[in-house]
Amino acid sequence: MSEARTIFFLGKPGCGKGTQAKLLAEATGWPMFSSGKLFRLLEQEDTPVGRKLKKELADGLLSPHWFAMYLYLKSLFSIPNETSAIFDGFNRKIREAELIIESLQWLNRSFSIVHIAISDEEVHRRIDDRRQAEGRSDDHVVGERLEEYYEHTAPAIELFRNAGVLIEIDGERTPEVIAKDIRTALNLPVQTEVA
Repeated sequence: MSEARTIFFLGKPGCGKGTQAKLLAEATGWPMFSSGKLFRLLEQEDTPVGRKLKKELADGLLSPHWFAMYLYLKSLFSIPNETSAIFDGFNRKIREAELIIESLQWLNRSFSIVHIAISDEEVHRRIDDRRQAEGRSDDHVVGERLEEYYEHTAPAIELFRNAGVLIEIDGERTPEVIAKDIRTALNLPVQTEVA
């Protein structure tokens, strides 16, 4: 049996992290854990935590690192040793990145960080398109979300790069081409088109 893999997706708002995580999960059958989905479920609850999350998401703020890490560790510890898994959005701050590296090394799990790179101009275009199509509550504060990216996520990316686990992917192409590049970079079978 091959070694279990743990794959994380990282990038600017609107880069397609969720789409690519979902495509990889569909291609591999691996379970996927999305911080955004978990946070959006929690923000719908009429509880003090739900109301606070709702306000912070509406303001374009990232959750406290310990909250994201609570959800990450809870998800990680639910995965059997032999099962590969995909995580989307749990590694956006330097302290989160440090804990991800430490926890996976402690569990002796192989892991890779897929960074989907796009320009700020592309972020604005995609978020504007998504806001019109989906009406996501956090999509009206793209400037604040980009500031959070440069302040918190960019240093986390450098930490992963220095740890030798970062895979850079050009995110300004079609989702299908990006998905193929990701599977190639991860040494996974690439689905071929049937003529």
